[in-house]
Amino acid sequence: MGKIRVLDQNTINKIAAGEVIDRPASVVKELLENAIDAQATSVTVEIKDGGISFLRITDNGQGIAKEDIRPAFLRHSTSKITDARDLMTISSLGFRGEALSSIAAVAQVELISRQPADITGVRYVIEGGTEKSYDEIGAPSGTTFIIRNLFYNVPARKKFLKANQTEAGYIYTIVEKIALSHPDVSIRFINNNASKLFTAGNRDLKNIIYNIFGKEAAQKVIEIQTSSEFAAITGYVGKPEFSRGNRDYETFFVNGRYIKSSLISKAVEEAYRPYSMQHKYPFAVLHIEIQGDLIDVNVHPSKMEIRIKNQEEIFEFIHHTLKEALQERESIPEIVHTPKPSIQNTVRPGSASSKTVPPRPAEDRMEPFEAKRIELVKEAPVCYDSPPLQMELFSEKFLSPESLAKHRIIGQLFDTYWLIEFEDKLFIIDQHAAHEKVLYERVMTSLKSRSHSSQILAVPMIVSLSMAEEDLLGRFMEQFRQIGYDIEEFGGNEFAIRAVPDNLFSLNTKELFLSMLDELAAKINPSLSASPEATSLILEKIASVSCKAAVKGNQKLSHAEMDALIKELLTLENPYNCPHGRPTIISMSRQELSKKFKRIL
Repeated sequence: MGKIRVLDQNTINKIAAGEVIDRPASVVKELLENAIDAQATSVTVEIKDGGISFLRITDNGQGIAKEDIRPAFLRHSTSKITDARDLMTISSLGFRGEALSSIAAVAQVELISRQPADITGVRYVIEGGTEKSYDEIGAPSGTTFIIRNLFYNVPARKKFLKANQTEAGYIYTIVEKIALSHPDVSIRFINNNASKLFTAGNRDLKNIIYNIFGKEAAQKVIEIQTSSEFAAITGYVGKPEFSRGNRDYETFFVNGRYIKSSLISKAVEEAYRPYSMQHKYPFAVLHIEIQGDLIDVNVHPSKMEIRIKNQEEIFEFIHHTLKEALQERESIPEIVHTPKPSIQNTVRPGSASSKTVPPRPAEDRMEPFEAKRIELVKEAPVCYDSPPLQMELFSEKFLSPESLAKHRIIGQLFDTYWLIEFEDKLFIIDQHAAHEKVLYERVMTSLKSRSHSSQILAVPMIVSLSMAEEDLLGRFMEQFRQIGYDIEEFGGNEFAIRAVPDNLFSLNTKELFLSMLDELAAKINPSLSASPEATSLILEKIASVSCKAAVKGNQKLSHAEMDALIKELLTLENPYNCPHGRPTIISMSRQELSKKFKRIL
């Protein structure tokens, strides 16, 4: 073993910098947060070569006092807290006092800052943690950071950076999140001299959603605004049909800070589960305000993780809020005419000009993180002039007792779909999806109310379980018994199932039983004991398999049977999606039909 020695402060700073500054995007995040903490109302982020060779952030905030500039670059120097007690009530985005020292340790840094009351400002240059110059100069009010040659003195870290285009994408993602978290701050992003994003800072979150995610997103969102005694939620969530294949479009802010939280994600996804297909995730931009003493933001160096003390209350608050918002709307997707524009005829969304926009040169196209395309900058006010794609603005719902008398059943198409005329729309019902949902709700209701009984098997069903499956069954045996199973040990690793829930008697119960264990193994934390969550999973698995008894496609139904099915849909909490998330009903307006036949343009 080599001789142990105490490292010098410069080496310590470079090592510590790796905890906070691991790529150009980390620099942007820290400095953007500092600008917002300095009460800036306008911030410009400009980068070249993915932010590796050049990065400039300019704000119009309060600036840094002349006497504080040198101390600001010392490690653990901060104006945000005075002692450990302040960590419990932090309201600023930055607070650790590591950012500037960490950046200065691995880059060539130039700072220009002036406070509004001062006549002159200061230009301060520090490279690799060593001060190079300190001069008074004329400067606008606010602060400008210029970062050059990131990791120039730490080549081992620099070689782990990705291509310039990819690093630029990471930065765009950070700017995007900060823009969404602070709609009151105007933010501009410039990459290689080309404007990529601009927000007006007029507090219009929907406008920012439009600029970042596009027109369709702005059209297909539901506004959320509610509060309780310990928290408040504002923002927008996507209508059920506007779902995505991953969680990248779930964006959450707690007390103005962008965070990643499995608790919040789960609350949102649980609310959407009755409306979504498997492996689809909701679109959400939610601002959540929680009492400061109920959260701990000092969990991770990146400050993207938080610890919430009253987890169950927050989960239920978010879940209930979104569930209620979704239930209030009749979510029937509508078929609309959407001609695909050519690149040469593309008009910038929100622009008053109708001039054509030429395609950008290849070298100016930047594909950011997760391959979301960055659109041309959109600075003009947005005009939402397209018709809504769901039924919520109609005077009468298709599925309401009052509307039933106005339904005109046209007939059955392909022995699978039912065509119904109502007001000025054609509604198409998938008989299998609709019946499947009715059966699912029936089974779930009976299981939850325990209004079920067991069916004894003439010959016990023997199943062989692995050690992990035995453990799961042992922990959740009570839940299985509650729903009608009678299970006994049979010796070795085998178990005898002597009775099953009566509504499952005609199904492949062995396959169902094993699939429920698989589901529990995949979704239940091994450290948890039997819980309501586990019970819910078991019930849903049973109900889902029970739906195999639903009416299939290519099966003729009478008008009376169809009418009865529609009436039963009326009794459901969510009649618009089958248990797997597929729509049960779609619609097409008379106007859209006229467009298809070129009767109107």
